[in-house]
Amino acid sequence: MTWVLLIFVLLLPAVAFWLAFLWIPSPDEPPRWRTALASRLEAAADRLRRRQPATADPFEALRVQERLGAVAEHVLALEGDPHSFARAERIIASQLAYDQLLAEACKLAGVEVEPSALGDPYERFREEVELTARGWSW
Repeated sequence: MTWVLLIFVLLLPAVAFWLAFLWIPSPDEPPRWRTALASRLEAAADRLRRRQPATADPFEALRVQERLGAVAEHVLALEGDPHSFARAERIIASQLAYDQLLAEACKLAGVEVEPSALGDPYERFREEVELTARGWSW
């Protein structure tokens, strides 16, 4: 019983004073209530602010267009050369690289890329048509 009384008499006031001391701001930091209120107001302002759509960098779009043209020419050159070594594998790899570049171009142009199998010619054609309709050329 004396231990409980000792803990109650010594530790309870110490904890109370420690908690009260936490609410006293130091000279170089703002009060805690002010920072808590500021963070809540900033969160509310973020919800109310209108988000500006991010504009694509024109030089990034130009880089993707140039790479699309280079890979497309490479695929056409591979398809036209019947004597190249490992022709089918090189064509498949080049077409997959072309599909990756198409997906990047669609992201820049705001075209939705639908989930499909790798190398799907229908999805590739749809993306090419959508990009062409938005003024892209390669």
